[in-house]
Amino acid sequence: MQIVFGLLTDSRGCPLAVEVFAGNTGDPSTVASQVEKLRTRFQLQSVVLVGDRGMLTAARIRDDLLPAGLSWITALRAPAIDALRSAGSLQLSLFDEKDLGEITDPAYPGERLIVCRNPLLAAERARKREALLVATERDLARIRAQVEARKLRAENAIGLRVGRGIDRFKMAKHFRLQIAAGSFRFERNQEQIAQEAALDGFYVLRTNVPETQLDTAAVVERYKSLSQVERAFRSFKTLDLHVRPIQHHTEARVRAHVLLCMLAYYVQWHLQQAWAPMLFADESAPGRESASPVSPAKRSAAAAANAHTKQRPGGQPVHSFRTLLGELATLARNRVRPVGAHDAACFDLLTTATPLQREALQRLGLTRPL
Repeated sequence: MQIVFGLLTDSRGCPLAVEVFAGNTGDPSTVASQVEKLRTRFQLQSVVLVGDRGMLTAARIRDDLLPAGLSWITALRAPAIDALRSAGSLQLSLFDEKDLGEITDPAYPGERLIVCRNPLLAAERARKREALLVATERDLARIRAQVEARKLRAENAIGLRVGRGIDRFKMAKHFRLQIAAGSFRFERNQEQIAQEAALDGFYVLRTNVPETQLDTAAVVERYKSLSQVERAFRSFKTLDLHVRPIQHHTEARVRAHVLLCMLAYYVQWHLQQAWAPMLFADESAPGRESASPVSPAKRSAAAAANAHTKQRPGGQPVHSFRTLLGELATLARNRVRPVGAHDAACFDLLTTATPLQREALQRLGLTRPL
């Protein structure tokens, strides 16, 4: 059985709402209900919906966001970026020394297209593509050896084996193949590889938010804030709360289970904010190596020092969220009943909090365990 649920957060990653959908619901089709939720339940008049290229597709923008009068920020897929280059709207040479700029294109009337170039992302994509090309060549070389050894002779049999091999790493467009009865040759399509490599590190954001509301840098920062949503969803699913397995068999109970998980994450989010000085976390927003929002975020000096020494400035150990909860788990309230005593003589005895536990409670505004 499959379950599909969507988590809606603000730009900080604080959860706002969760919704469970039928198991056969595609991710993009869930946008319409969220638009309605923002308009009616939350009664928001000004909304900027930020989603990745798989969620806020052209169809969703046309059918759901535009009729509702909502603003959006999303990204273009690789074929759309290549189309901008072919049309002359995107001139790659302009970004040899700059990593951010706005362009326009007739295909996107009334919209802003923000081009970003990340050299680190370009290097990683080049490395990954080369690794996949080498792995594909290794598989194709095995097939060629079998053909040369006459273990594969029929053209259709060779084609089937080649098809499975070249589709394994999705590299078919980067190779030229020659298949015949008792013969198989292959080589890299260098022109196609170079064409794709030219766009390494580039991504293009698409938005209808006016510049008076969000400037170029702010649009990029809002889009990159999706990492907060992804971090929340990852914690929701696997790291901390483990929403699955779901041992319920009726829709109402499944929805209640997911809602309780969201409420638990809401509590966890606020705990992490209050305990940030005690955890392996930045107490403030990470800084940047340059004025450009495209450059990678840089950890604060305090957070880097905590990660290196595993100790805070006062000598106390730095904790993860889980280990800090483990420290607090020793706090207990014991019900003491003297032998032979009546109920009136019973009393509660609280364990004495350690300095670490007292600090954690004080950061929550508590002076003692309740």
